[in-house]
Amino acid sequence: MEAKNKMSEVLPFIIMVVMEGWTIGLTIFAKTAITNGMSPFVFIVYTNALATILLFPSSFLSHQEDRKQRQTFTFSLFMRFLFIGLIGVTMTQAFLFLGLSYSSPILVCAMSHLFPTFNFLLSLILRFHIIKTQKTELNLRSPGIQVQVIGVLVSIMGAVVVEFYKGPLVRPSSHHLRQTKQLLLFSSTPEFWLLGGALLAAASFSLSISNFIQKETLEQYPEPMKMVSYSSLIGMILCAIVSCIIERDINAWKIKRNKDLILIVLTALVGGVIRPNIQVWLTRTKGPLYVPLFKPFGIAFATTFAVCFFSNSLHYGSVIGTTILGMGYYTVIYGQVKGNEEETNCDDSSESLDKKIPLLPEKMEV
Repeated sequence: MEAKNKMSEVLPFIIMVVMEGWTIGLTIFAKTAITNGMSPFVFIVYTNALATILLFPSSFLSHQEDRKQRQTFTFSLFMRFLFIGLIGVTMTQAFLFLGLSYSSPILVCAMSHLFPTFNFLLSLILRFHIIKTQKTELNLRSPGIQVQVIGVLVSIMGAVVVEFYKGPLVRPSSHHLRQTKQLLLFSSTPEFWLLGGALLAAASFSLSISNFIQKETLEQYPEPMKMVSYSSLIGMILCAIVSCIIERDINAWKIKRNKDLILIVLTALVGGVIRPNIQVWLTRTKGPLYVPLFKPFGIAFATTFAVCFFSNSLHYGSVIGTTILGMGYYTVIYGQVKGNEEETNCDDSSESLDKKIPLLPEKMEV
């Protein structure tokens, strides 16, 4: 029994660590393919199309047991799926892979840590809107909010460092091979860090907006994998429309190398099917904050890969800035945990008050 309990704790940990390593590895391969001539828009269309084909059957099988409680598909739900597909798939991936083409995987890893920062800022905006409409109060002195504010400031400082400070090379090499002749690429030459970082930050912001829409959608349509499938389908269609407008050259749509085809299949399988299912499973079993805890593991993987395999590609500024962003990321997550504890304590105290209040009128009548 103890061995089973240990396995239930160790296995999810191993799975998430492996998933973060896979993600960084696929990002490096995608950087290589895009630098060697593959259009990022074509890459997005092919990966989303294949992911949608693979995801639809698995999503319907995963919800087969809930047939009796199947939710009705309304126009309001369709509009929500449309916005999730537009913002969470089309815009996010367009910004992401364009940003990758102008930068490197370490910058992708860094800017992805801005996701909880944008989440917190958007939640504050929504709370202020609720306060104005319902005339309630927001306790800015609560420990949870204060910790998250500190995390946001640390994250912004890390983003500034990784954007504007490069510093010396971590592992300089005396003979620098031309990157076009290398089997794998980690960064572009020349690197457009400001543009790449801005696009990657925009990708995190788009994903944050999509995350808020998803949370509200799940309250009406509590079937997460079906929601992901519908959103992926709509996002794929929108990606195809945008890509056809931008990439009018037919030759750009031809897959010229077998390794590009393998990359598309792996990206669709891991990023479009395996990862969403694992996230849904671990969110249900371990809680909503379990999966985000492993995001900073990508910093270690990206740094290790760059140091071991890519000389003259990684600067100290990237490592320092990304590490600061990781610290800010964990600080914001910790603030969310503190905020959830405060809300739970408030709910418990209000329930105890509700139990005591009905006794008062009885005593007064006596």
